[in-house]
Amino acid sequence: MLSPCETCPWRCGVDRRHEASGECGAGWVPEVSSANLHNGEEPVLSGTRGSGTIFFTHCPLACRFCQNFPISQLGYGVRTTIAELADHMLRLEQRGAHNVNLVTPSHYAPQILAAAMVARRRGLAIPFVWNSNGFERVETLRLMEGVVDVYLPDLKYGDDGAAEKCSGAKDYWSVATAAIREMSRQVGSLRLDESGIAVRGLIIRHLVLPGGLAGTARVLDWIASSLPLGTKLSLMGQYFPAGGTTLDPPLDRKLDPAEYAEACDLLDRYPEIDGWTQDMSLPGNC
Repeated sequence: MLSPCETCPWRCGVDRRHEASGECGAGWVPEVSSANLHNGEEPVLSGTRGSGTIFFTHCPLACRFCQNFPISQLGYGVRTTIAELADHMLRLEQRGAHNVNLVTPSHYAPQILAAAMVARRRGLAIPFVWNSNGFERVETLRLMEGVVDVYLPDLKYGDDGAAEKCSGAKDYWSVATAAIREMSRQVGSLRLDESGIAVRGLIIRHLVLPGGLAGTARVLDWIASSLPLGTKLSLMGQYFPAGGTTLDPPLDRKLDPAEYAEACDLLDRYPEIDGWTQDMSLPGNC
């Protein structure tokens, strides 16, 4: 078992059981911003009844453009015991959720593991989704083997310079790709039930950024050459300025639809990759 605080790549060394917070701002007791049904995830996660999202506060990455900035950076949330966290999971199932979707969970991995075991003992039957920024320690992910059913990581950057500038993360590429390889090893390719809902497997998310900052070409090339044939990718185009980006070109503007179209054209060159793109003509996608 990892000791606090070694669950994320920063390994800041703070013992959160006795000290106020780690590098990410999190203490030992998990903080939850919301636990609710969400219909805006990938179709295989939201289905017809919604994905049961539990949003955890704080984050090991300091993404300046984070669209959940008040949660991830400002720590807007409620301290939640392991028993209460298990209750959240069970209530989401009772409300019809197709899964328990753990959003930004890595820095609370031991506590989430304990809550998941409590919930399973109390009858929880739906899958667990590990919805993370992808900047993960392999050792942390191995704690979750056999517990997490679906991994949903970001692969944010193909360039370490952009990762450090935008998210304060050094060595992002090597850390994130090693983590995603481990996720793929654990759960394999995406598998669906008879209703088309994900029950196990890997889905990678990649948000296209203005000015090519996300390094989309390298990301796609790595997925196609390094992961199993048919690996699922959600190519996202909903970037808008948030957090601390309003005066920082090119992050100070929305993604141009032409930039997203270029990323989609790149994806078309990789038949090895399967997944989803967005219709930028729809409200909320531009």
